[in-house]
Amino acid sequence: MADRGVDFSGIPKELRDHLAELELELSEGDITQKGYEKKRAKLLAPFLPQITSVDLPLPDVQQQSSSGPTSGEPSPASSDRSPASPEASGPSSSSGGRRNRSGGARDDRYRSDIHTEAVQAALAKHKEEKMALPMPTKRRSAFVQSPVDNCTPPDTSSASEDEGSLRRQATLSAVLAQSLQSPDYWINRSVQSSSTSSSASSTLSHGENKTQMQPQPQPTSALADILASTRIGNTHTHSLCKHTHPTHSVCVCVYGRVCDCLLLPLCSPGVPVNSRVSTKIQQLLNTLKRPKRQALSEFFLDDSEEIVEVPQPDPNTPRPEGRQIIPVKGEPLGVVSNWPPALQAALARWGATQAKSPALTALDVTGKPLYTLTYGKLWSRSLKLAYTLLNKLGTKNEPVLRPGDRVALVYPNSDPAMFWVAFYGCLLAEVIPVPIEVPLSRQDAGSLQIGFLLGSCGVGLALTSEICLKGLPKTPQGEIMQFKGWPRMKWVVTDTKYLTKPSKDWQPHIPTANTDTAYIEYKASKEGTVMGVAVSKIALLTHCQALTQACNYCEGETLVNVLDCKKDMGLWHGVLTSVMNRIHTITVPYAVMKACPMSWVQRVHIHKARVALVKCRDLHWAMMAHRDQRDTNLSSIRMLIVADGANPWSVSSCDAFLNVFQSHGLKPEVICPCASSPEALTVAIRRPGARGAALPARAILSMGGLSHGVIRVNTEDKNSALTVQDVGHVMPGALMCIVKPDGPPQLCKTDEIGEIVLNSRAGGTMYYGLPGVTKNTFEVIPVNQAGAPLGEILFTRTGLLGFVGPGSLVFVVGKNEGLLTVSGRRHNADDLVATALAVEPVKTVYRGRIAVFSVTVFYDERIVIVAEQRPDASEEDSFQWMSRVLQAIDSIHQVGLYCLALVPANTLPKTPLGGIHISETKQNFLEGNLHPCNILLCPHTCVTNLPKPRQKQPVGVGPASIMVGNLVAGKRMAQAAGRELGVLEEEVTVTLSHQFLSEALQWRAQTDPDHVLYVLLNAKGVAVCTATCSQLHKRAEKITSALMERGGLNTGDNVVLLYPPGIDLIAAFYGCLYAGVIPVTVRPPHPQNLAATLPTVRMIIDVSKAACILTTQPLMRILRSREAAASVNVKTWPTIIDTDDLPRRRPPQLYKPPTAEMLAYLDFSVSTTGMLTGVKMSHSAVSTLCRSIKLQCELYSSRQIAICLDPYCGLGFVQWCLSSVYSGHQSILIPPMELELSLPLWLSTLSQYKIRDTFCSYSVMELCTKGLGTQTDALKARGVNLSCVRSCVVIAEERPRLTLTQSFSKLFKDLGLSPRAVSTAFGSRVNLAICLQGTAGPDPSTVYVDMKSLRHDRLMKLWGCLLTLTQTSCLQILPGVRVIIVNPETRGPLGDSHLGEIWVQSPHSSSGYYTIYGEESLQADHFNTRLSFGEPHTLWARTGYLGFVKRTELLGSTGDRHDALFVVGQLDETLELRGLRYHPIDIETSVSRAHRSIAESAVFTWTNLLVVVAELAGSEQEALDLVPLVTNVVLEEHHLIVGVVVVVDPGVIPINSRGEKQRMHLRDSFLADQLDPIYVAYNM
Repeated sequence: MADRGVDFSGIPKELRDHLAELELELSEGDITQKGYEKKRAKLLAPFLPQITSVDLPLPDVQQQSSSGPTSGEPSPASSDRSPASPEASGPSSSSGGRRNRSGGARDDRYRSDIHTEAVQAALAKHKEEKMALPMPTKRRSAFVQSPVDNCTPPDTSSASEDEGSLRRQATLSAVLAQSLQSPDYWINRSVQSSSTSSSASSTLSHGENKTQMQPQPQPTSALADILASTRIGNTHTHSLCKHTHPTHSVCVCVYGRVCDCLLLPLCSPGVPVNSRVSTKIQQLLNTLKRPKRQALSEFFLDDSEEIVEVPQPDPNTPRPEGRQIIPVKGEPLGVVSNWPPALQAALARWGATQAKSPALTALDVTGKPLYTLTYGKLWSRSLKLAYTLLNKLGTKNEPVLRPGDRVALVYPNSDPAMFWVAFYGCLLAEVIPVPIEVPLSRQDAGSLQIGFLLGSCGVGLALTSEICLKGLPKTPQGEIMQFKGWPRMKWVVTDTKYLTKPSKDWQPHIPTANTDTAYIEYKASKEGTVMGVAVSKIALLTHCQALTQACNYCEGETLVNVLDCKKDMGLWHGVLTSVMNRIHTITVPYAVMKACPMSWVQRVHIHKARVALVKCRDLHWAMMAHRDQRDTNLSSIRMLIVADGANPWSVSSCDAFLNVFQSHGLKPEVICPCASSPEALTVAIRRPGARGAALPARAILSMGGLSHGVIRVNTEDKNSALTVQDVGHVMPGALMCIVKPDGPPQLCKTDEIGEIVLNSRAGGTMYYGLPGVTKNTFEVIPVNQAGAPLGEILFTRTGLLGFVGPGSLVFVVGKNEGLLTVSGRRHNADDLVATALAVEPVKTVYRGRIAVFSVTVFYDERIVIVAEQRPDASEEDSFQWMSRVLQAIDSIHQVGLYCLALVPANTLPKTPLGGIHISETKQNFLEGNLHPCNILLCPHTCVTNLPKPRQKQPVGVGPASIMVGNLVAGKRMAQAAGRELGVLEEEVTVTLSHQFLSEALQWRAQTDPDHVLYVLLNAKGVAVCTATCSQLHKRAEKITSALMERGGLNTGDNVVLLYPPGIDLIAAFYGCLYAGVIPVTVRPPHPQNLAATLPTVRMIIDVSKAACILTTQPLMRILRSREAAASVNVKTWPTIIDTDDLPRRRPPQLYKPPTAEMLAYLDFSVSTTGMLTGVKMSHSAVSTLCRSIKLQCELYSSRQIAICLDPYCGLGFVQWCLSSVYSGHQSILIPPMELELSLPLWLSTLSQYKIRDTFCSYSVMELCTKGLGTQTDALKARGVNLSCVRSCVVIAEERPRLTLTQSFSKLFKDLGLSPRAVSTAFGSRVNLAICLQGTAGPDPSTVYVDMKSLRHDRLMKLWGCLLTLTQTSCLQILPGVRVIIVNPETRGPLGDSHLGEIWVQSPHSSSGYYTIYGEESLQADHFNTRLSFGEPHTLWARTGYLGFVKRTELLGSTGDRHDALFVVGQLDETLELRGLRYHPIDIETSVSRAHRSIAESAVFTWTNLLVVVAELAGSEQEALDLVPLVTNVVLEEHHLIVGVVVVVDPGVIPINSRGEKQRMHLRDSFLADQLDPIYVAYNM
């Protein structure tokens, strides 16, 4: 936008410089657009005419156009947003109005007007589709806090109404109006944006119009919105009872995280209409409905060796058609009579004959000359240093340095003179200099690799300057810090005052150049490894001679060098060749360029320099800072060497610079791009052309062709074209070939892209100290099509990819280290950076800092783009930019991006000169240390090699299932049984005469009244309550009396027992048996969380049709409280009897059931799938179960066992309430919630009471493992000893968690815990106890099963394979129990080691489900079912668990080989994806391994999308690191694409009392938007 009425000619030069600096700050992202406008207006205020009207167009970031000299044209980047006002687009005044600039933060190294147009055209195509991408959900605290956001209201004037619309021109009055808005506006606005649930904009995509915010929204409505969208739907609880389905649902959270939860029926079939999460998932599904890039061929067979789908070659792929290339020869290297025999000789000559001649001028930070080093001074100081190094560092007999030793040179870029002296001093002393960067901290990016370089080169001594030494990081003792990975270093200061003048008779030895190493230059590989390229003395001299001839250097010329003088072109031209030709070098350090980007142009003008050595970045900076400096004249330049001219995107910088400075005398023919490589040094350089000669032609290549490695001139689609300029001819005396970049070095065809290899005396000789790697790079012999070598000549690989064009001109299209090979096609990182930068990054990308690399995931490379985000970029802008980059790259490069991440500004690891350290960035990405603030993954688009989904075969009993005897398909039938339920002597008296548990208690109270059955401990380990046989019997009698008096109950009525874990619960249970009513144990509601926990209690009471509730006084008060009334209807509770105050009298008689088949109690439990199921337990089942446990665990009245379990259902209830009364052993009861107050309680109890047998749950074991794992020494010191423990059984209804039990065993091995003591029990709803480790049983056995075959419902046992799933045996089957493995679909028995459903037959199986509806079909199917063949008359119960039986090598107590049952997982929980069956625990195990901060994870599916929820134990800034790592690990190990990754706080994943995850409840909470996630990523 031209500034109207500003006469720039009348503005003083000082002010113009100020304005130029401001421009630069804006372009570099150091200042916001608003700040820029403010400061600029202030500076120009005295020169502006009075403003008469208020229709000034608002300046806008997007209005800047390209950096060409014609300021009237808008840039192609913003052509679709050209300014609406005539003033903005009109030509500038002839007096040189402010020129239009290229977009602020765009890095013009990669800028190309043609390419920008192409990107905009490609995006316009995509815009027509208007595909809505779901924006990730982010908690406010996880946003990047930006100063702009915090203190100033956002500038709404710059928001675009639609992608292609004209920019809205707001008037000055609008700005005033906005600044005068009431504070309410901002308060409301912040309220609205701070809630995750209410960011309405988050569902908008870049294709939709965004509604403008109302100027004054009502405060109430903003809050109402939040409340409306975050309200938890409790309104459904009352209507649940009317729902006609046998399983009931509601969710309940107990003791913090433990959660027995039931599904809300309304969530299963559909989703709440207003759920924001499900809207986003629908959006995600819409984006995934687009066709994939290529169709996949036939179906995947599980037994095939190959997992990966190999894409079939496309017949239309372009192939090279030219003839084989002929090696290209450079011009012969001329022999000049006065060339010195070695470089040191040249320095000696100039030091003696031209001592006053200037060698080097260094600049200070302001760009003014600081000092000039003459050739005489350079010679004398280098001589002093050489003498000091050889004679003064050690003793005469033991010198520290000998000729040939390697020395590190550590000098900052701003001190070139010290570096020159050190370098030439080393050459004169014949020690080998290794220039490296100055380490700034112990954790520098790449510090470890520099250490590797120093180690491989055997460096032990470093030269540095005094100032630099003072600046190095020190230890508190003042010593220089030991840098990460570095060898021990001695530091030597080389300032003149510390050097010794050589004695008169000492002369340096200057031999004729030979093949000994002269210096070592470091080089970083693609993987980040830093290696030292050794350059011999003859190569050093020959290279200087070749450069002199190619660049036509003359004695006494002046050269301006902007490059790093320690390596590469800056060293070769600015330090070595310049001394050989007595050139005066003016060094412009990086720091000066940052402060004064025009400084190098000014130096050229002042010194009338003939040669300038720059990079594209310097051309760009000079253009940005240039503002009509008429006094600049560049006509003296005969050669402007562009060091990174080999980058294909350099052409645009060269053109733009020429456009600006041609009017200042710059001639077009002087721009000389060149190509170089650390291994081959200079490869090619364009010679300066004759005045007025035609400039070399450019090549316009098709990107599609390039990706296949073929040169095709682009004719059709101009959007995907790449314009490249030549880098001149090959160096004098060199021979060049183009060979295939991978595989044997076969010569390419003339129209094929390959790697440039060079044979020259002027190249590097080896990677120092690394002979293996050297051979593959420095000793390459090209072969022809037939594979025959071309001769004996050795070539060096340059790492540059290119081709030879007409007239033997060399063209470079990329580098090997930037090569990304995706699905067999090659892409160049630089090309992708250029495309990303062309997508208007002004609002988003900070200083154009973008890194592109590839990571290998699932057998292919995947492209990752990481960019730094501007501090003032909004979430919306960033997401929009990311989605547009995806589209642009897809359109132009025909490749899908895997991941796009934005990190906060200035957080990517930097190279010493400020670029992005790619390998370190990649490492951070893979290790989860990148900490992005925005991330977008697109695995669905780019992963095209997934195996085809499996087709289900029709179900039927086929010939493979034919059964002969007990063989199925030639294998032993998969069945196993526990030993017979014999009769013990003691039982003759107890059990046979008392087949009811109530009778057993009465008998014990008479025969052994004082025997203590129960001891209850508190958190301090003190016994707070004990119960002898008679005490328990008497208390039970009192409860019976209370029931009869107050309850008004009939025999067989159901009574709910609502008690905390303790002896009251046990007494109440036996009181019910004595009264002839059916007890139902229910976990009491959590007082702090009634809203979530009370509805479940209500549900069980309603479903069980309880006639009465037995409870304690405090719980009775809670049930009737006002808080409870908010969740349930408290007026309709059945009769509540508190048992704290009981009648003294005994009941007239105790009930005895007429038959043992009558109901003893109901067992209600919530399954992991969220189903509430009640099962009926008869008296005979209870007695048999207790007898079975007694036999297996050898329980007698003299024994003590410790129980740390929840006593409300399953085997936990049996152990807590029933087993002791039957067997007479003493049970020490430890309520699990007491462990939260005192973690060591359980273990110290085992030690104190010398317990041999203990029972616990997984949650207890996990608490001890995580909480006490690091405290074993402290426990030992307190005398905790677990050597007494013979069996520690985990009670569970799931696959054994082997990793947890093994960790527990290993951690507490030091306390004497035997590794074979820990085992797992297994039960299910149909049979509460199927397996339980006995005392005399065999050791647990472990089987490794292939995960791939498991997904196909098959088993393949493996040994030592990577993709395995660890299984552990569920150990011994209980006495009287028989199991068989059955195909769940055909219901036919399976053979040994086959996977199928576990069916069980046992006298202690449950009698059936208890429901008020009596679903008979379900009853018959689960409890009384028959095999389709084999044993059709036997009745079995279906457990609903998958498993297999395997005969082990171990012997049982009878001497027979032991049949072990292995549980794989619950059938209802498995995920059906891509036609395969996945077990959630397998995926969760992989996810939990993905990152150190993942505390726990859970997976579920929603509309065929896999959703992974991960709990973040670290800081919130790590949340987004988890997204790619979780996606990677699931793709690698399970061949599944994760659809949604949800990162939540620790403790969010609900867990039931047994420690099992409630995945379905988690799913409902997620879909109802109730998780308050830190971050939700929707993978595209």
